[in-house]
Amino acid sequence: MPMDRKFWITFAALFVLTMALGFVVHGVLLKSDYEALTPEVMRPLDEQESKFAFQIIAHVFIAFGFTWIYREGHAPGKSWVTQGICFGLAFAFASTIPFFLIYHAVANFPLALSLKQCVFDGISVVIVGMTAAYLNRG
Repeated sequence: MPMDRKFWITFAALFVLTMALGFVVHGVLLKSDYEALTPEVMRPLDEQESKFAFQIIAHVFIAFGFTWIYREGHAPGKSWVTQGICFGLAFAFASTIPFFLIYHAVANFPLALSLKQCVFDGISVVIVGMTAAYLNRG
């Protein structure tokens, strides 16, 4: 795994992008869905805020892993758009969608919320995949 300048630029960009998309999806689009859940399902806001460092750490892992896997698996010479979409979809199918379906199965997350999470975060990881592909094109 070559950790050259392009690797670290991609990592930094994906970290910022995943944090921003996470805020848009979970802090804006799904905010009312989360607020409707009982305290047994979701932590109170002040408690969530006190654990924000865990979200930062999670996004560091997401950005690092996404960058590493993309750079190891992309095919030079092929369209970066196609590769980005395919990589994002593969990530969604292998991680994002199963994660939220499992949450629905083991926690008190309503199915409608879990499906919204799958769709919105699925779209987000396709955007992240396209960004990784764009930054590593050529």
